[in-house]
Amino acid sequence: MRRTMAIMTAAGLLLSGGCETGESARSSDEPAMEQTAAMSEGASGEGESMQIAMTRDEPITMAEVARRAESFDTILATPTFERTAAQIGASSQFAMNDADRELDLIGALAPDEVTFDTTVGAIDDVANEVNKTVYRHYLIRETSPEAVLRDAARESTVAISNWFVETQYREDLYRAVRAYADRLERGEVPPLAGEDRLLFEETMRDYRRAGLHLDKATRDRVAALQKELTEITTEFSANNSAADVPLVFTRAELEGVPETFLDAWRTGPDAYTVKATVTPQFVTVMSNAEREETRRRMKTARYSVNQEENAPLLNEMVRIRDEMAQLLGYETWADYRTETRMAGTGATAERFVADLARGLEPKFREEMATLASMKASDTGQEDATIHVWDWRYYSNKLLRERYDVDVEALRNYFPLERVIAGAFDIYGEVFGLTFEPVTPPQKWDPTLQLWLCSDAESGQPLGLMYLDLYPRANKFGHYAQFPIVPGKRLSSGVYQRPVCALVCNFPEPTGDRPSLLSFDEVETYFHELGHALHTMLTTAESVRFSGTGVPRDFVEAPSQMLENWVRDPDVLNRFAADWRDPSRKVPAETLEAMERAEKATIATTYRRQNALALGDLRIHKAGRYKDVGRIVNETFAEVFLPVPEGTNFSAYWGHLAGYDAGYYGYAWADAIAADMATVFENAPDGYMDREAGQRLRREIYAVGGSRPIDVSVRRFLGREPSLDAFLEDLGIQ
Repeated sequence: MRRTMAIMTAAGLLLSGGCETGESARSSDEPAMEQTAAMSEGASGEGESMQIAMTRDEPITMAEVARRAESFDTILATPTFERTAAQIGASSQFAMNDADRELDLIGALAPDEVTFDTTVGAIDDVANEVNKTVYRHYLIRETSPEAVLRDAARESTVAISNWFVETQYREDLYRAVRAYADRLERGEVPPLAGEDRLLFEETMRDYRRAGLHLDKATRDRVAALQKELTEITTEFSANNSAADVPLVFTRAELEGVPETFLDAWRTGPDAYTVKATVTPQFVTVMSNAEREETRRRMKTARYSVNQEENAPLLNEMVRIRDEMAQLLGYETWADYRTETRMAGTGATAERFVADLARGLEPKFREEMATLASMKASDTGQEDATIHVWDWRYYSNKLLRERYDVDVEALRNYFPLERVIAGAFDIYGEVFGLTFEPVTPPQKWDPTLQLWLCSDAESGQPLGLMYLDLYPRANKFGHYAQFPIVPGKRLSSGVYQRPVCALVCNFPEPTGDRPSLLSFDEVETYFHELGHALHTMLTTAESVRFSGTGVPRDFVEAPSQMLENWVRDPDVLNRFAADWRDPSRKVPAETLEAMERAEKATIATTYRRQNALALGDLRIHKAGRYKDVGRIVNETFAEVFLPVPEGTNFSAYWGHLAGYDAGYYGYAWADAIAADMATVFENAPDGYMDREAGQRLRREIYAVGGSRPIDVSVRRFLGREPSLDAFLEDLGIQ
């Protein structure tokens, strides 16, 4: 249950798959926040970026990448990022106009001209071109250091989203596809199989979900609501991206917080400015500050972000969703959203989460009692209560005192450049890949890196990945994978290989110290790189099913499984070493202690996730004009812990703008991930087993969503799925 990649969703038949702004499930009561990036010329990286490159080969050029790709009858190229607001507006308009011309041709087909290639296949071709534009602009919106570019990109993504809505309701396109369906049913055209059949079936399903079978007045109302929802959701997300809430503390108020952290954020003789809207800073304070008042103040600030601006927007978003669901014939918005996922219905998703919460109840109460006893010892109050601002601190203290694990000291084993190189080497060996640095043709930040992923045996280039590693003002404030160019078989027969970006916020180097990652951040990198592999290793023919174009409640499972690699001492110590003395490795007993400590508070972790998931599902049940903040706060108090009085953290909960009725998917995917991990655990070479790695690459990554996901899971497992491993991890019999 952890981080997610970002996939930009514009409602419409043409946009493949979905994607949300990603963030850690462990810290997702802390929504996504800041972002950065304007596109300017740049040569090779400098500083740590160059050090990483120098530990491998010298960077190659994009011309060399293109030459290699061409020899395999593929194309692989980075896009040209716009440098002015005018260029963004022009490219956005050109993409829509060009797509309209192509769609007009499809809509004008005569009944005897409609085939799979001229209708469903052609629509997927159009989707590819528009997606490349909107993906690029989403990345600019979330990473550009220039406000004018971010604003222009935001306008572009809204415009294209609205265009998708309009396209979704084009009756001429629907008639053409419907005519092809009739010919198929009459046997006048060849029958479909495999990916083509699935693409056709999902296209017809999407037309039904859009309400094309309804009367025109109803269709028009749904379309208008969809546009309104897009605009409100964009405003909600933009407010969160722009949020900046600095808090000033004295040294005494930050007692217990690591000195290295304090050195980085000193702003006066006895003043330290920490941002409640930057997740790494927030988590560091919440996990280490000894003074309860400091933790309470930090949590209250975080849970109060954008209350005035976003609470009304969120209520309206939910109201619109409810009305749309009713118009489209669904009992609830949760039913509408889960129809395309593994859960199938909102009731199934809610039952899964509720059952999990009930199963965890005894252990959760036991864990709360343990943390409360620690607080009682600290405060001298026998009836001490664990508040929502306490659980991180006392969980971390339990880790240090009972299990002798100093999380901050562990950072010394994880300099960023070793983590990056180590992950490449490990995944390269397991999946049969190589990674090479490439000189980026354009850079929106001096430290930006670009890497080529290739097949180790054949040398075939498979994909390109940008690494945007450090926090900046107005940059996306968490960790996520962003698609840029999707994989797809073009109408020319050439295969378009993918390009993506990992947008991260790792600690910056300070003084003579390199960037040092926490253990959790190392897990995050391995997780997000897993999403990038899912994108880059695709062999799907259509853009809709390429890479991470899988059911939303499955998409996290492969990456969550890959976090196990970091917990295995033999795998971890292939790269982890004390930056001051590389001969020192992470002691195996430390990892064992961390595993025991994680199990000691695992119910607390999951009950918090259950609270978020149930709150998300409850606000999307039947009924209009809901007070979203009240429902979410009450659910949090019922299942986890009460939030600070007078706060409304749902106003800053980024998942509700794109991952709505989907938060349950983290735990759902965790259950699948635990089951999938047993394939490696039982393999001869454990997590480094190449046969198991090739099976994962072949049966999960390569096919993407081009066949039913339950088929892919069974083929990877070699058996029927089971919950046994997941329940064992949670200590539930």
